[in-house]
Amino acid sequence: MINRRPTRNPGDTPPLAPSRPQNVSTLLDARFWVRFLPILGVMAVVAVLDLVGGRDTYLAPLVFLVPPLAALLLYPLEVLLAGSLGMLLLVVLTRYDGLQETNDLRLYYGTLIGYGALALAATLISHLRILRARQLVAVSTVAEAAQLALLRPPEPVVGCVRVAVRYVSAAEAAQIGGDLYSVLETPFGTRVIIGDVRGKGLPAVRTAGAVLGAFREAAYDEEDLAAVAARLDRSTVRHAEEGEFVTALLVEFRAPGEVRFVHCGHVAALRLGPDGKVRELDPPDPWVPLGLAGLAEGGPKVWTAALAEDDLLVLCTDGVVEARGKGRNRALFYPLTERVARFGAAFTPETLVRTVHADLLRWTGGPLRDDAALMAVGWATARREGEGEGGGHRA
Repeated sequence: MINRRPTRNPGDTPPLAPSRPQNVSTLLDARFWVRFLPILGVMAVVAVLDLVGGRDTYLAPLVFLVPPLAALLLYPLEVLLAGSLGMLLLVVLTRYDGLQETNDLRLYYGTLIGYGALALAATLISHLRILRARQLVAVSTVAEAAQLALLRPPEPVVGCVRVAVRYVSAAEAAQIGGDLYSVLETPFGTRVIIGDVRGKGLPAVRTAGAVLGAFREAAYDEEDLAAVAARLDRSTVRHAEEGEFVTALLVEFRAPGEVRFVHCGHVAALRLGPDGKVRELDPPDPWVPLGLAGLAEGGPKVWTAALAEDDLLVLCTDGVVEARGKGRNRALFYPLTERVARFGAAFTPETLVRTVHADLLRWTGGPLRDDAALMAVGWATARREGEGEGGGHRA
């Protein structure tokens, strides 16, 4: 078996979005003057408008825009600084317009008091916003650690195959969900599982963890792939909540020529040939999802399919094939087979996964509404167009 560890290409993309939300990262990392520049710009515009309007025009209250904007961009002490500068500008413009020289000063003092109260409120809002931002960073960091522990990213080459994975969780500010995958080099070849837990939230994550733990043990112990599936079913029954089950597809790679499958109610695999033709590998005798063996007669069965040295195998969860389009395609699901065929065959697993994922996001017009896992696997001995020496990425 091939057991080499290629280096990562600089152009490869990670399997997940950055761990910190972009707005949080911008807030915490941007330089002070970058964040303060819009505040200065607002004050400059207000001053110019008031001066151009002359003493008969009173536009100084436009400075009230400064505190809310500062609360969005600055830290609390910086908000106080911006508020103080805004107060100074308000006093200067008010004196220029001659408002304090009128017999009734109530408007003048009311304007100053109102601005001061708004600046203090903006400082408090900024403080609460910073606390919330730090909490989001902490939650995102924990989610990333949990993802790495539960869904360990496979190496670009595992045993006799080259693999690339892209996983997206539908949960907001989370990176883990009910979809699962694993790729292991075992004494019986390279074994792959991809699955989807029925349900969402923490119960689905717990079930996914139990199935993955069982797979990592059984894949090394059981020579028969059907026996691996049977052990996973028993583990699902023990750990899943009532009514919960897992669709899964188990794949075993030994040598170029063919692969072995156990299909447990999951989305069928696609085979992409070097000629660009795509074929859906429908199982002749599929088994029930994991956790429902009591409803079926007999046990899981292994079936084989041809997979030439230059072929690619595309695996996914229903979050990919059931993603609805935008606009006029709103009632349509993502046509994975058609899209893979349209892209052609000149792909490594890494480039195919990256291309399909980008196309899927264009199809939906935004974030996915369901967890989605996408995997491409090919023989490590294959050489495809555009592939460099030691290519691959940790996906």
